[in-house]
Amino acid sequence: MSKRKLTYEQAGVNIEKGEKFAQWIGQKATSTFSSRVLSKIGASAGLYALNKESWREPILVATADGVGTKLKIAQSADQHNTVGIDLVAMCVNDLLTSGARPLFFLDYLATGKLSLDTGKEIISGIMEGCRRAECTLLGGETAEMPSFYEKGKYDLAGFAVGIVEKEKMIDSSKIKPGDKILGLSSSGLHSNGFSLVRKVLFKEKNYSLTRRIEELGRSLKEELLEPTRIYTRPVLSLLKNFKIKGIAHITGGGMVRNIPRILPPGCKAQIYKGKWKIHPIFHLIQKEGNIDEDEMFKVFNMGIGMVLIIPPEEENPILEALADYKEEVSIIGEITTGEKGVEIVK
Repeated sequence: MSKRKLTYEQAGVNIEKGEKFAQWIGQKATSTFSSRVLSKIGASAGLYALNKESWREPILVATADGVGTKLKIAQSADQHNTVGIDLVAMCVNDLLTSGARPLFFLDYLATGKLSLDTGKEIISGIMEGCRRAECTLLGGETAEMPSFYEKGKYDLAGFAVGIVEKEKMIDSSKIKPGDKILGLSSSGLHSNGFSLVRKVLFKEKNYSLTRRIEELGRSLKEELLEPTRIYTRPVLSLLKNFKIKGIAHITGGGMVRNIPRILPPGCKAQIYKGKWKIHPIFHLIQKEGNIDEDEMFKVFNMGIGMVLIIPPEEENPILEALADYKEEVSIIGEITTGEKGVEIVK
């Protein structure tokens, strides 16, 4: 009796489907390319040329991040076209804190069984994120991992590379008392705190994703899957024309954890609550979860996605400049003398 011959597909990995997916990405990703790209999607490595004449001392800046348990919302809703934007945003917004211009992005998609439809939705979102960030989708990896991920489940990771002139790097060393704290509004939850969101709204309160929430003006699914705002265009414009002393991306840990990272010794950030609009979603989560306000500020962005520390004399010119980008922006506090940290003044 002859032994049965096994194939990779019988083990759960479909090579032909993966190749079709890679070919589709290769055709679509060119919409994010610039003249600096020297390779094609599908090559073993992505090639990107720098214009040496444009730089004196170029510094490359790299970041990596994911989308967290917001992916569980996308998977429950079977809507996958926005989490790719989140993935790009989480990486390129971190690049901006160093003053870097995003150059290119790479993604990693891991799943138990590749669905072409779902995969195309995810990658389309990543491409849209790259267009918003004005960077190239240079490459990536799709891994089919049967028995590692449950049916319909996947995970995402992203990697971004940017560039900044050494003398123009944002290192926060010149921040001092009297400087103003400028807040750029978030689009909502962005991609942080979803473990608490899911516990409050779904485990404790049994909300449905399709339920329309009056104070939100839309369904819970639409609110929770609103993609993270990408700040490339307004921030790079400000860096070109104004003196920016420090930049903080308000992600996990909120203002309370992220602003201190950029403060020099002897400087404290005073944040004046009421100087900006706190999105209704945060009020809903706080009410339904009976969560202390201090805890809310430690977990969520509370309506501010990016913070810039600026000299007081730059306040009005910067506010006028940001109006051209239709950004909701407010002076939300100032730097004072004290132990490094954040004080929320109510």
